[in-house]
Amino acid sequence: MDRLRVGLVGGGPWARMVHGPGLATHPGTEVAAVWTRRPEVAEELAAEFGGRAYADVEVLFDAVDAVAFAVPPQVQGHLAPCAAAAGKHLICEKPLAGTVDDARGVVDAVDRTGVQSTMVLTMRHAPAVRDWLAGMPEQPPGPDTVASARWLSGSLLGGPYATSPWRAEQGALVDVGPHVLDLLDAAVGPVVSVPWARLDEPDLWRFGLVHSGGAQSTVTLSMRLPVDPSEIEFTVLGSAGRHRLAGRGADANSCYAALLDELVAAVDGSGPPPALDVARGLRVQELVEAVRAAVR
Repeated sequence: MDRLRVGLVGGGPWARMVHGPGLATHPGTEVAAVWTRRPEVAEELAAEFGGRAYADVEVLFDAVDAVAFAVPPQVQGHLAPCAAAAGKHLICEKPLAGTVDDARGVVDAVDRTGVQSTMVLTMRHAPAVRDWLAGMPEQPPGPDTVASARWLSGSLLGGPYATSPWRAEQGALVDVGPHVLDLLDAAVGPVVSVPWARLDEPDLWRFGLVHSGGAQSTVTLSMRLPVDPSEIEFTVLGSAGRHRLAGRGADANSCYAALLDELVAAVDGSGPPPALDVARGLRVQELVEAVRAAVR
């Protein structure tokens, strides 16, 4: 097929640094349309990455094959079902929506229409992360295995994401938490319960997870610590062996290119549907909410 015509919805830092350049340079995609809340920003992005700026997002849907969302979760949760109903494939950010119910609405819309979807869980597309997951046992580890994860940064103290209202309000659990929960759920086995959770200042989340085979993991997250560069580490120890992963595994742009490889192949029929689809996004959002509910 010709290149996938993608509409870019949103104009924040992530749209400028990852979505826009990734879609414009990938051999299987092009930026065909742009919509943002402020028309002048849409014009600016269209001039940089290609396509036409639209004042009406629903008119944009008619001009593209797929939509890449770079908007707050509550906005994505409202617009993604509309795009799916229009027959457009979806590139969705995490969290999938503002609430779990709205996230289910996105999944229902995709199921009804049969469009392809993928979540921007960038770490899972890093070769080092894929190799780390491939080294895990096929069966979920038992009670003699423990895991830990920590993601500590100062991203909300300054820099391009510090002015994002939804990030500032909801913090590390909702922003980087989906990456951590998705990876632990995949590496150590499906999470079956969150026995405890604690939130302290500054934006310091600590919680425990129990996995399907009986293994347990602990997580520490913050985006308001004076740490630069970020401290990111995952460790699994016990009968499952010794497995350590440090850092993100690769830069976001190369991971996004691999994500687009999968989506384009799924759309043109040369590859399977993306495994990290909106159903996976719903699963991760349910885990985020389980952590929030466990706070004492």
